[in-house]
Amino acid sequence: MTKRSSEQRRIPCAVVGYGYWGPNLARVLTEHRAFELISICDKSPKCLERISERYPLLRTPANFNDILLDRSIEAVAIATPVGSHYALVRQALENDKHVLVEKPLCTSVPEARRLIALARRKKRVLAVGHTFLYSPPVLKIHQMLLNKELGELFYVDSSRVNLGLFQPDVDVFWDLGPHEVSIALLWLGKDPVRVRAIGTSHVRRRIAEAGYLTMEFPGGVMYQSHLSWLAPVKLRRTSLVGSEKMVVYNDAASDERVKVYHRGVVKNPETFGEFQLTYRSGDVVSPKIDTVEPLHSQCDAWAKAITQGGPLRSGGEFGLRVVRVLEAAQQSLRRNGMPVTLRHA
Repeated sequence: MTKRSSEQRRIPCAVVGYGYWGPNLARVLTEHRAFELISICDKSPKCLERISERYPLLRTPANFNDILLDRSIEAVAIATPVGSHYALVRQALENDKHVLVEKPLCTSVPEARRLIALARRKKRVLAVGHTFLYSPPVLKIHQMLLNKELGELFYVDSSRVNLGLFQPDVDVFWDLGPHEVSIALLWLGKDPVRVRAIGTSHVRRRIAEAGYLTMEFPGGVMYQSHLSWLAPVKLRRTSLVGSEKMVVYNDAASDERVKVYHRGVVKNPETFGEFQLTYRSGDVVSPKIDTVEPLHSQCDAWAKAITQGGPLRSGGEFGLRVVRVLEAAQQSLRRNGMPVTLRHA
């Protein structure tokens, strides 16, 4: 039997953008046995200096065209501001590169559809950096929902807040919202039927820095997210309430990130015309959670899609679904929180 790890051809790749998330992509792709990182591109001289210090053997072009024209590069991981995603992804696909772009895919449904069509025409893999689709705690809860362990799911409430990082070209809904929307789509297994968003601006005019995103799913399940760049502490907490059990997912915790509460409300038969309830309170359980890094698992899936084909959990079609929800949230925001019905055609 041959040693696959030593004989398998590695995919030559590049990272574009070395700001907040680019260093993480560079680290994982450098360590990943399926990829060979050969170049990191950034416009900033300071970033290029940091790259050269950390990776002295890599190419460090400042011009994206150098990546596009390099025929030895087969795959590109893009970690640039959201407003640049569409143009960079389009150019990469046109130059026959496989693409992994950070969330969200782009900022409009028509743009997302054009990118998906281009990837199909070029026969290239288009992946979107929805890392929570590969997060062990998120996947654990997803399995619990599939197994109906919570009973009937009533609602989901989450908070994703911190002080910064302010994005230069988008509001908090396009920055933090993709995480919540991707998790919601995975857990509920469907797209929402209605979306509502309210937000406030304090530091910069007309750019929402804090707000609430509400998604209504088929069957009446509500998923509400508090999103903010203006909070005193970093909080990543989600509560799922079901008829049989309740779950608290704290992504910022160092351990026991998922806790299952055997608690609920039991409706008793009415007695003498009076409505009566009793409360059920049982054990609190912290299930075992794998320690695999989500970004590494995401790159595993990207590599497999490139070399073997097949569906990709965080592919362009999923990215389109997320963009559709966020676009509806922007419409609601402009209408002072009026609900927007999603159209999926």
